[in-house]
Amino acid sequence: MRHNNNPPLRSDAQRNRERILDVALAELTRCPDVPLSAIAKKAGVGQGTFYRNFPNREALVLEIYRHEMQQVADNAAQLLAQLPPQQALRTWMDRLAEFAMTKAGLADAIRLATSAPGSPAKPTHTPVTDAAELLLRANEDAGTIRPGLTPEDFMLAIAGLWQMTPADDWRPRATRLLDLVMDGMTAGATRP
Repeated sequence: MRHNNNPPLRSDAQRNRERILDVALAELTRCPDVPLSAIAKKAGVGQGTFYRNFPNREALVLEIYRHEMQQVADNAAQLLAQLPPQQALRTWMDRLAEFAMTKAGLADAIRLATSAPGSPAKPTHTPVTDAAELLLRANEDAGTIRPGLTPEDFMLAIAGLWQMTPADDWRPRATRLLDLVMDGMTAGATRP
């Protein structure tokens, strides 16, 4: 994923970039100060290719965060195209829980990348908030959730996801939490 006005990457360059992001996500989640050379080696790319894509650790960590957040956001429209609105929302909430655990695993790396003087700011949650808005409006239109819920209401209701850690057995707990949130959103729906 590119966030600037550069021309699209060649297919081999795009594959290299995606492979770096995949390896970096796993390695940085495991160890936030893993050497960048180890990531490049495990991704099967040379140092030049690595640094052409990610000139420093901060750029890499923030791109992983943006990339993961955008994938979660993009998933909302895909789910709405395939499932009824209520099922799409609940399925997306599970995907959001996965993102929360990824973010938790990357928390130390993100903190290191954004805490030094002159470091770039942590990206905003706008794509995820926009995706929540899309799903909430589709459900409101279908009458499957109470009217008037905002993305901000939704994000506050699921804030407990960010209190869990990937080291715990988080999936059953996340399922219970999200089912509870879903039950609350459907109470007062016009067409239950």
